[in-house]
Formats: sequence, C-alpha cells, structure tokens
Amino acid sequence: MLPTAARRSLAGLIPPKIATPGAVSSGTTSARTAQVIDFYSKLPKGPKPSSERAGGLRGRYFEGKNASGKPILATVGILFLIGYTIDYNMHLKHHKSGHH
Repeated sequence: MLPTAARRSLAGLIPPKIATPGAVSSGTTSARTAQVIDFYSKLPKGPKPSSERAGGLRGRYFEGKNASGKPILATVGILFLIGYTIDYNMHLKHHKSGHH
C-alpha cells in the first residue's frame, strides 16, 4: 500500500491537530482552537444510549431482556447432526463393497 493511500484511509480516525504551535502560542482565543473545541463538544459523551438496539440476530437473541444461548445450542446441534449424517453415509459406503 502506498503511503498516501494509507494516510487517506486513516484520515478519518486521526483527530485534528490540537497543539499546533500557532494554536498554542496565540492562547485559547484563536479561531483554530475554537473550532477544535466546537468539534469535540459535539461528540457524544458517555455510554451508548439503551434506546439504540443492535439489529439482526445479535439484537434478538444476545442482548436485552430476551438474551439466551439457544442460537449457540441450535448451531452445535445442527453441526452434530450434519457430521453424524456424513459419517453414517460414509460407513454405509464402506459396507457396500463387503463386510469387514
């Protein structure tokens, strides 16, 4: 990956520069510092509100008052049945050519 591509992909993750020499030397009344303070004051504070619920299977089975482990148990059971069926059919093919 080119350095410029990496820089572009990370641009959204890196916050704006706060302590630039121009912003620090001019005190807290500079326009740049005011913009930074305004930017950070608009960010949400604290934990995620409980009204926002995760969607899909995660929201339905693993979060909230209906949280349970049934999907995990169902997945394990289905995988067991599929594995058993494959093993049984392979065993039948083994007996097809002759008894052991």
